[in-house]
Amino acid sequence: MIVPMTLGEAYQYVNENHRHHRAPQGGLFAVGLANEGVIVGCAVVGHPVARNLCDGWTAEVTRLTTDGTKNACSALYAACWRAVRAMGYLRLVTYTLKDEPGTSLRAAGWVCIGECGGGTWNRKDRPRVDTHPLQAKLRWEIGTHG
Repeated sequence: MIVPMTLGEAYQYVNENHRHHRAPQGGLFAVGLANEGVIVGCAVVGHPVARNLCDGWTAEVTRLTTDGTKNACSALYAACWRAVRAMGYLRLVTYTLKDEPGTSLRAAGWVCIGECGGGTWNRKDRPRVDTHPLQAKLRWEIGTHG
């Protein structure tokens, strides 16, 4: 069952359960998924990380993680889409690692747009320590661009 969740609760769940990322910096809202009263997954939705997608009509699922419960990812992706549509957004995007199959996204009606991103954020004039996978990503979308 989809349940309300604060961003703080979602960040904690992400930090404890996500395979390769920490909680994002900020967000618009979060949703949880419960099974018999126990949280088995959550999703965080925010503004797009990519500046060229910040058009006021697009939101991004910046984190989604579960404990492996069957169909949990699909349920969360579908709930996020319903929520952002109700808020007036026209498009929702997210990213997966290139080697992840995207089965849950397809099941929830999303479409793979193609390969993008990846690589280091470390720059000579702005040194950073990479704590995320550096491989290429796949961008997924649902909705239309207004």
